[in-house]
Amino acid sequence: MTLAYDVTGDGPALVLLHSSVCDRRMWQPFEAPGFTQVRPDFRGFGESPMPTSEWNNAEDVVALVDSLGIDRFSLVAASMGGRVGLEIAARWPSRVSSLVLLCSALRGFPSTPDADEFDEQEEALLEKRDLDAAVELNVRTWLGPLATDETKALVATMQRNAFEVQIDAPEVGPRHEAFDLSAITARTLAVSGDHDFEVFANIADHVAEQVPGTQRVSLDWAGHLPSLESPERLNPLVQDFLRA
Repeated sequence: MTLAYDVTGDGPALVLLHSSVCDRRMWQPFEAPGFTQVRPDFRGFGESPMPTSEWNNAEDVVALVDSLGIDRFSLVAASMGGRVGLEIAARWPSRVSSLVLLCSALRGFPSTPDADEFDEQEEALLEKRDLDAAVELNVRTWLGPLATDETKALVATMQRNAFEVQIDAPEVGPRHEAFDLSAITARTLAVSGDHDFEVFANIADHVAEQVPGTQRVSLDWAGHLPSLESPERLNPLVQDFLRA
């Protein structure tokens, strides 16, 4: 299966992996001059349809870059995309030169009460098929105080699309592969936002402990989606790390 994707720019390859609240449109405000940017939609998000059989997101992304003739690349990955980025960097360490994690998730990592409460609220709304309320809950939860009305509208559009694509899809789950964070050799930057759920700061701390040389940054202005909330603050941080 081919993922929907965009390619822009010129230079070394940079793959951008989106959050589960969004799709590849979340990278519209992101700037990385001097890089060829590859922005895919995961299955069931944006313009990529839901799968009808078992799949693995990391393998999908690697297959995409293979099809584009890309051998080595950097990754900038948000939330669920961060979880996928960690898997790629651990399973194919020689292929990933730099890894930027923005409020990354990590499968199997212990949750926190605030995140559990959100999950329960969202599940209850989706069970009632109240998509309007579920979208509003996600926008309110995941965007920090600097998000503009335009940004909130974009996130609402992306999240609603994901709900509509996924809610009646066949119950086919992803295939999970084991990997070891200590296998990652990419230069790594782990970012969290002070207005986000505690679990994501804990994950960033854990990555910094497990991946040698990781740079750890906490943003006092950010929620869960800093690249959307204040690109003028985040872009220079990421650009400097990628170019170092």
